[in-house]
Amino acid sequence: MDARPAPASIEELLDRIVEVADDLPKRLRQCADYVAANPERIAVSTVAEIAEAAGVKPSACMRFCQVLGFSGFSQMQRLFRDAYAQNWPDYATRLEKLRESGTGSPTALLAEFIDAGRTSLENLATTVDPDILESAIEVLSKARMVHIVGLRRAFSVAAYLAYAFEKMNVPTMLHDSVGKLDSRHAIRAGDAVIAVTFSPYSSETVELADAGRRAGADVVAITDSPASPLRPVTQLLLTVSEADFGDFRSLSATLSLAVTLVVAVGTTADRIREKG
Repeated sequence: MDARPAPASIEELLDRIVEVADDLPKRLRQCADYVAANPERIAVSTVAEIAEAAGVKPSACMRFCQVLGFSGFSQMQRLFRDAYAQNWPDYATRLEKLRESGTGSPTALLAEFIDAGRTSLENLATTVDPDILESAIEVLSKARMVHIVGLRRAFSVAAYLAYAFEKMNVPTMLHDSVGKLDSRHAIRAGDAVIAVTFSPYSSETVELADAGRRAGADVVAITDSPASPLRPVTQLLLTVSEADFGDFRSLSATLSLAVTLVVAVGTTADRIREKG
């Protein structure tokens, strides 16, 4: 058992997994790989379910938790349950909640969403790591082709990135799954992938990002948690925390980050072309 205190957050837990992974026995390493790749499942799974998915016995999962400094599986699971305690209901439920709050006029709604957007923008400066942002811009600027994927709520961000990069003369391909076409085979070494997904995460987005990584492309992730399932795929994780009103989340901060990427990558790519 690790002599240090148990990790106090999912981010600390994942960092500790990286620290100890190389020294773990085979079965415990399988547990580590599963937890790192599937953090969103830990909060709702039993130790038996996780053990089966990882291909180990439940006792191995218990031992893995203890190696990380936890007393057992329940203590580790509590971290994930606390992180994912905020469940996002369907749109009918969200609308009913707004009606119950008495926010009736369009002007009042606008004021509330402006306030949520302002909070999101203020948070952006603290959630995005400046070093990771610079590294992401460098990777994207040098890429032969930038592949972009973002589905459902993230689609508007992905579509904007594709449109704006094209206007900045950055070679771009938008993967939108229209017609269920699988275009991951278009990704080559020397390319880059921007994967955008928020809780509840899109498995299709994560799979394409992982396919890009295995093809030799660099991956930049835009997501909402350090424990996102994109964490095992790339170290270039740009985390955006969006405030909400009435369980409706804006994209104010995410789109501001997208604009930053477009302008910075476009101007950097121009300088690289001029030197070349």
